[in-house]
Amino acid sequence: MTWNIRTGGRDRGGPDRRELVAGVIARQRPDVLAVQELGGLDVAGFATDVGLRPYLARSWLGQPVALLVRPSWPVLAAAPVRRPFHHAAQRVVVGTGAGPLTVLGTHLDPYWGTRRLVEAGWAAAALRPARDGLALLAGDLNTLDPYAGHADQLGRLPPAYRRRHLRRDGRTVETRAVARLLAAGLTDLGVDAGPTVPTAHGGAEFADLRLDYLLATPALADRLTDLHVVRDPDTEHASDHYPLLAEFVLTPP
Repeated sequence: MTWNIRTGGRDRGGPDRRELVAGVIARQRPDVLAVQELGGLDVAGFATDVGLRPYLARSWLGQPVALLVRPSWPVLAAAPVRRPFHHAAQRVVVGTGAGPLTVLGTHLDPYWGTRRLVEAGWAAAALRPARDGLALLAGDLNTLDPYAGHADQLGRLPPAYRRRHLRRDGRTVETRAVARLLAAGLTDLGVDAGPTVPTAHGGAEFADLRLDYLLATPALADRLTDLHVVRDPDTEHASDHYPLLAEFVLTPP
């Protein structure tokens, strides 16, 4: 599962949403959770509360990200991706009965398409050693996909937020980050999943957009059995993003 929980589950001057976030995670019981926007959150304590082990990547400019793994799955390796992401990227290798599964969790630049393109290249390079095996990229990519027009959604955004999704000419939709990941051999698992923002808690920067992604190598995509956006009364208010959940045919070693 991947989920941007918005500013560590608390809003400045607003509600504390951490219990809602923890409740959603407890019900969905992900074996691996890519979680973004962890500013101000006690990640170790939070992970313990939801029964997961944390692997945190701190941010040089934005907010930390983490991959949380259920203890029944052995972690063979874990380390942040050493590149100057606006936020961060964390990689873990999980042991499975079908061989090692490499998972990279990240959160791309929210403001500039060219920066997202560069960061997508860093993410693709970090997954390159696992491209013939089981690998997954999970996170808030802050960008649109290259398959179809997005004019209706972008037309509903205020100009300041619309510019985040346009190229320098002010007309062409910015989709290069996802296109680069597809060109690296990854499969977009959530093509038909629908929008992941905004929830009822969302703000003016969103307009029924899909910004959260799970992209897999072909070997892992072949094991996919289900993928959906988690929409329920709690996810409407726990964050401004909905969680995106995928199920695969995999067992611990």
